[in-house]
Amino acid sequence: MQPGVYIQVPFCRSKCTYCHFASGVFPRELMAPYVEAVCREIRERESLLAAHLLTFPHGAAPDTIYLGGGTPSLLPTEDIARILETVRETFPMRRLWREVTLEADPETVTGEKAAAWRAAGIGRVSLGAQSFSDAELRAAGRRHRAADIGHAAEILRAAGISAINLDLILGLAGQTEASWRDSMEQLLALAPEHVSIYMFDVDEESRLGREVLAGGIRYGAAQVADDEAQADWFADACAKLEAAGYEHYEISNWARPGHRAVHNTKYWQRAPFLGFGSGAHSFSGSERWANTHDPETYVEAILDGHLPVEQRQVISRPMALEEEIFLGLRLLEGIDLARIESEYCVNLRARLPRLVDAGAVALEGDRLRLLPARLAVSNEVMAELLL
Repeated sequence: MQPGVYIQVPFCRSKCTYCHFASGVFPRELMAPYVEAVCREIRERESLLAAHLLTFPHGAAPDTIYLGGGTPSLLPTEDIARILETVRETFPMRRLWREVTLEADPETVTGEKAAAWRAAGIGRVSLGAQSFSDAELRAAGRRHRAADIGHAAEILRAAGISAINLDLILGLAGQTEASWRDSMEQLLALAPEHVSIYMFDVDEESRLGREVLAGGIRYGAAQVADDEAQADWFADACAKLEAAGYEHYEISNWARPGHRAVHNTKYWQRAPFLGFGSGAHSFSGSERWANTHDPETYVEAILDGHLPVEQRQVISRPMALEEEIFLGLRLLEGIDLARIESEYCVNLRARLPRLVDAGAVALEGDRLRLLPARLAVSNEVMAELLL
């Protein structure tokens, strides 16, 4: 599988209560030097990586570009075009890109921007809808409202954007069975080419997560539905999307035929990828590393001629095996068990009977996959394979 290119744009107008990504509210004056630093990191990637003794598969030609964040749609359109052109000039062997994706918040989408994005080669836009309930959006700290989502989709289609992804979050503060069903109905009415449904992560990396763990009430923490309710709502969403003709191809992702997210699939299949920008991660196939999360520190370092690597991890064989299981089984088509057992010299089949009996997995020939009824507790199932 060909590598991918990921561009991190950390700028947001506000920080959502559930967010644990490398993003934040930074001075607008930082945008121009940030874009300059990203373009420089792309152009000088080989020398910057070499200084850290980091290597990437030589001659590998990326075929996807993903601009994520943060809120990439806040960048001036000329800066987005400049970044994309820098990528294309740096990897000239890649004449046709399979997929170029931009993440956008609904309220930031305008006709002028959408036309410029399309002219720059963007063919896929992922809209962070998150919910169609204005009350839930307000509680989460989102700037847009439900009406903005449909309006943004109309603008994108009018501009010739051929693939629209809508994101929803299951488990937001104040969400009820009725509001979740309403969000699903409104999403289906817009008929996006791709749908992502993410379960709210209760962890210390977000304000809402910390409050839930502390048993507090700020950010609506006391109004987060329990795991059982969320699992039921997830099952309902799966049924509705299947009935509407969407293929459930990854735990959190559904697509109409021909519209799977090519770039994101690389992560689940452990394809190499290069990340540029503050907080951006990269994977060479044998090593993972990440830039500093602070954009000001990142800009200063890049413009000073060195790469501010914040994290670095050589992937051992046991770690690679774990990734094969935890990433590969996220895809509903499953994993090639024979290949993995041969490559890592392990016997995973001996651990399968109890999982098969429990209705958690199915083994069809050499193909091992999770069963739909256990997708909501997939991590527990995967962990059992590695005990």
